Amino acid sequence: MTTAAQKLERPWYKEPWLWFVLTPLIVVVVVSMVTVTLAVKYADDTVIDNYYKEGRMINQSLEQDKRAKLWGLTADMSWQAEGRELTVVLHSDAIPMPASLSLWLDHPFDEKQDAFMVLQRSGKNQFHGTLPAFDNLWYVTLAPEQTRDARRAAPWRLRTEVNFAERTDVKLAPPAP
Repeated sequence: MTTAAQKLERPWYKEPWLWFVLTPLIVVVVVSMVTVTLAVKYADDTVIDNYYKEGRMINQSLEQDKRAKLWGLTADMSWQAEGRELTVVLHSDAIPMPASLSLWLDHPFDEKQDAFMVLQRSGKNQFHGTLPAFDNLWYVTLAPEQTRDARRAAPWRLRTEVNFAERTDVKLAPPAP
């Protein structure tokens, strides 16, 4: 038999040109499926229904920052990893110390990991609470005690971002204008 006759007898899946043409197409299909899966699983949660109301809330949040700066509010937050004990020391001469503080821990990417807790007063200006084990970057918001859903109704707030794996002591202060 000649080589031309042998080539005709080979099955289709053993042809090198077939795989040369199909391989990029197969790769594109697989990568597209992975991309769609990731896009659906980690969908962005930034779409809101009422932009006007959200805009008004942003202005109210800025007022909270201004009040905290006007009243000279600062806080020192320390975290003990072994006992998961969180201690906050609030500093201000202008306002009386609240009975308890609300603490929000917002995860930068996954809303399901956000946490809320109430810190109980244990001294003149000290507050304590127990945290779950956190080891990533978090956005921390501290305000006088309120319900979980009433974050923007507080008269003041202190905010910062912290990575609990890298730092155990954090200073919270109002943002500079």
